Amino acid sequence: MEKIYSFDEFMDIIRRLRSKDGCPWDREQTHESLKQCLIEECYEVVEAINNKDSRNLCEELGDVMLQVAMHSVIAEEKNEFSVWDVISEVSKKMIRRHPHVFGDLEVESSEEVLKNWEDIKSQESEDIGPEHELLKIPKALPANIRAEKVHKKVVKFGVELGSKDQAMEHIAKRLEKLNKSIESGENPLIFDDFGSLLFQIIKLSLILQINAENSLTNATNKFINRLIDGLFLNEENV
Repeated sequence: MEKIYSFDEFMDIIRRLRSKDGCPWDREQTHESLKQCLIEECYEVVEAINNKDSRNLCEELGDVMLQVAMHSVIAEEKNEFSVWDVISEVSKKMIRRHPHVFGDLEVESSEEVLKNWEDIKSQESEDIGPEHELLKIPKALPANIRAEKVHKKVVKFGVELGSKDQAMEHIAKRLEKLNKSIESGENPLIFDDFGSLLFQIIKLSLILQINAENSLTNATNKFINRLIDGLFLNEENV
């Protein structure tokens, strides 16, 4: 019968890999060096979910767990925190933010659950307000997702997204400005104006209630499929 490993045994494996008689590569790793690994493993989990591949999903979730374990052991070696602190803190957070499950609060919808979650999250923070909320949005997020979160946050504080027509007008103006920058040949201006255009397009996606990340992924997949199908591409059919 194939051995089934426990969580404690798994953590001992990671500690052994990090020990002086362990693996040279694993010993060299730091929080910083593992950042890209964690990001890539998370995307591979999403890919397995998209492919509805449960076997691969099991494997990829293990790779994400490996990253959590590595970071926890690195912190443990520095006496900063342990994996048990990680588990304890997230457990307390789940109990605290689900009073409708672990307390007496009654809710009638998932929307109400999300509102309560945000309210409790705000109460936990010593510094709340627009500036704090915006600065807390991770800079490491993919740019599309970060822009979307920024737009959603400012709406929360009373800034309206505006109408579809207004958004289209802003996009047209950004396109015109970008075209002038291109004609001028000033690379810093082109860079800034291109970014402003993308930011306005993300705003339009929220107004239209379209997931910009999924929409771009879909367009990219269509482009790849056309190439695979051997179509001769030009500007009209791309």
